[in-house]
Amino acid sequence: MILQRKKHYLRFKAFLAFSLATCILASGNTASALQGIDFTKMSIEELMEIKVTSVSKKAQSLSSSAAAVFVITNQDLKRSGVTNIPDALRMVPGVHVASIDSNKWAVTCRGFNGRFADKLLVLIDGRQVYTPTFSGVYWEVKDLMLDDVDRIEVIRGPGATLWGANAVNGVINIISKSADKTLGGLVNVGGGTHERSFAEGRYGMAISENTSMRVYGKYFDRNEYEFSTGDNAGDKWDMLRGGFHLDSLVGNDDNFSFHGDVYTGDIDQTFDLPSLSAPYLTTVEDSGNVSGGNLTGRWERTLGENSSFSIQAYYDYTLREEALEDETRDSFNLDFQHRFALGGRHDIVWGLRCYYTTDDFTLHETISLDPSSRSDDLYSAFLQDEIMLIPQKLWLTLGSKFEHNNYSGYEIQPSARLLWSPRPEHKVWAAVSRAVKTPSRADSDIRIIISVIPPATSLENPSPYPLAITFSGSPDYYSEEMVAYELGYRLLPAPSLSLDFAVYYNDYDDLRDIEYGSVSTGNMPAYLELPARFVNKNSGHTYGAELAAAWQATKQSKLQLSYTFHYSDIDESSPKHQVSLRSETNLTENIDLDIWLRYVDNIKVATLNYDVDDYITLDIHLAWRPADNLEVSLVGRNLLDSHNMQYVYESYVRPTEVERSAYGKITYRF
Repeated sequence: MILQRKKHYLRFKAFLAFSLATCILASGNTASALQGIDFTKMSIEELMEIKVTSVSKKAQSLSSSAAAVFVITNQDLKRSGVTNIPDALRMVPGVHVASIDSNKWAVTCRGFNGRFADKLLVLIDGRQVYTPTFSGVYWEVKDLMLDDVDRIEVIRGPGATLWGANAVNGVINIISKSADKTLGGLVNVGGGTHERSFAEGRYGMAISENTSMRVYGKYFDRNEYEFSTGDNAGDKWDMLRGGFHLDSLVGNDDNFSFHGDVYTGDIDQTFDLPSLSAPYLTTVEDSGNVSGGNLTGRWERTLGENSSFSIQAYYDYTLREEALEDETRDSFNLDFQHRFALGGRHDIVWGLRCYYTTDDFTLHETISLDPSSRSDDLYSAFLQDEIMLIPQKLWLTLGSKFEHNNYSGYEIQPSARLLWSPRPEHKVWAAVSRAVKTPSRADSDIRIIISVIPPATSLENPSPYPLAITFSGSPDYYSEEMVAYELGYRLLPAPSLSLDFAVYYNDYDDLRDIEYGSVSTGNMPAYLELPARFVNKNSGHTYGAELAAAWQATKQSKLQLSYTFHYSDIDESSPKHQVSLRSETNLTENIDLDIWLRYVDNIKVATLNYDVDDYITLDIHLAWRPADNLEVSLVGRNLLDSHNMQYVYESYVRPTEVERSAYGKITYRF
């Protein structure tokens, strides 16, 4: 224990030393001769006033949002050197992102991480992208051309009043640029050690004075990681994707948007699957195929200065063919939303939603669902009223979501939020919310063989038959509940410095637990079975604090710091401490240097009783623009360590390690 604490202390001390060096580099005198160069497109003050829509389903400034919200801008995506959405989310305080292998991530907010973390709602342009099978996200297929992403809005804490079930611990809303902001052509090509090769292109055009459209396509081929033993993990993958985005303004009152994507890819993975026959554990080298597509249409009409309505519909198709399962899913969604002002002090937003999904599974003996095909629907309504109690000083927001699903029936998810602005540069907010995680298809219908104990080999199985340990869902499984208490403070002490601080306490009830039954002999003479089923018998609490700070050190350099403290008495899958420090510097008018340093504390994957050590990573992004329309960049990832483990898949997959990597990229605009 003493040695482990010493190791943690030395790592954290090293992190502080690197942080100090980064600060010196960012704010040193070498930049003083370049005062005329603007480092970013937006100042700190402007960033605090950036408009967000995910908190209240209406445009409002980030600083005036009564929630813990963080915005990743397009500039952040560009300067960080990330190539995918999960890695970009590592910037956000309160969010824990861990690579499981080359093509899988565990992503969560404020605890309960895992391959299928089920308390986080993720949207792309208003389209919900979590799978109803597990209420988690297949992050490997939620890919976008990052140059076309306008911003990523992340709400830490419950957003269920507006967004519904699954928005328990957070909401991630990925918002694309409108087509008129992406006119002309863009091509990115490159490759490296892990990013073996990639190419993407987009072309935007003005169809008429008020209508614009872009089309895009992208391909990448990513290398495999290594097992902790040093052997290749067999998890390389590639993906091909394309799509379009059309925006049209009719008159001054009507906005139309229509967009869609299609994708297909091959994902290699290695499973150690339990077997009911000798040797009772089989290594399967799987080459899975994933494909799908979606179409989304939206109409928004402005009725007055503070009044509008919108209608959005989307269709989503998913196909997964893997060693564990073959899944086909079709989902349809229709949303209506109306906003209006009442009496000068009330700003009311209300809406209706109808969602329908149908699936079909062809399954491996290890995992089965009964029935193998099922259709589910969901109906919901929400109402929220923002009341100005004292003009320009104090606002009270009251609201609730009313929802019906096929598993737990009716759910009500209310919240109350208070925002106080004693001075324009000071914002204090507080919130109390109730949120639920409704049962998923797996919670109700799944059966999984977790492991098979060989006959007569241990005290656990002295019998002459193999013993299968199985987990099963239950049709009696009901919603998991949480009541959240939050308090936040935003401060702009100077035009070049912003601070955003939030604390929270979450009280959980009826969480998932496992209840074991008795050994069954119903399958003899083939094997014995020790059944366990999902039950709502767990409870507990979490609390924590989050800090986001941004400092424009000079006109050429900016520092962004985030810190997360998280404690849980029921879950250790998220680190207690996380620190992120990003330095963005213009060395010259056409050369950028960006340094990103992160510290992540140790975690424990409870289902495997597996400890994952803390680690420090250093990423460097160097970009050179020899011409206005040409950029050459080099990116180094995980430079402080040849490899590190970040997470362990909860079942069937051996631990893999993220390796040091580098890639180069050429960007050409025309």
